[in-house]
Amino acid sequence: MGYFPRADRAEHSLDPTRLYGAVEEAARNLGREPDVVFLHNPEHSLQEAAPHNRDVLTLACAALADSARQGICGAWGIASWDPSPLPELIDATTPKPSVLMVRAGLLVGIRTLDAADALAEALGMGGSMVWGMSPFGGSTDAPVWDRIDPRVFLRGGAGLSRVQAAFRAAYRLPQVDSIAVGTDEPAHLGELIGALAGEVDEQAIHQYRSLLRGRSHGQPV
Repeated sequence: MGYFPRADRAEHSLDPTRLYGAVEEAARNLGREPDVVFLHNPEHSLQEAAPHNRDVLTLACAALADSARQGICGAWGIASWDPSPLPELIDATTPKPSVLMVRAGLLVGIRTLDAADALAEALGMGGSMVWGMSPFGGSTDAPVWDRIDPRVFLRGGAGLSRVQAAFRAAYRLPQVDSIAVGTDEPAHLGELIGALAGEVDEQAIHQYRSLLRGRSHGQPV
């Protein structure tokens, strides 16, 4: 929710009436109430809402919270590609979602990782309520996955492929309980499920985030 089709492009909007109506339309189109609906990338619409960002976000969240209370959907969440502007907009009046979805993985910058942690904390969300998305930055065929070996982030990860190791490490960058992936290949899904047997090296993840933070501050790596 938050994207509305137009003839030439998708339009971003956090208008509460449009959001509520979109949930109703989704339920009609599906023939059942969605299990969960997401407020997608609210940071885009908030760029146009200044200086009333806090009120706009609160009212948008309230519209989705109301749709869940009315039984039009099972639950609602926030999905953010760049959550950096959001933590400071959360206060006691902000309805709290059931799920927060953020980018996860080795290609996510430290600014986004820290913002995701801050947003989860501001919303009071535990690990099981935070999901990750886009763990490969778009594609497992990207050249970067031939240049690095993510198995260094696992303990005894020699039996896993680079793709599996990257997927497993994404659960700690940031801390998430589930990761959404898109694929129509059962074999690929099976490979990713197999990666869950790997054990993440927490010290390696901590050192990696420290390196990212140092680099962002211009310190030698």
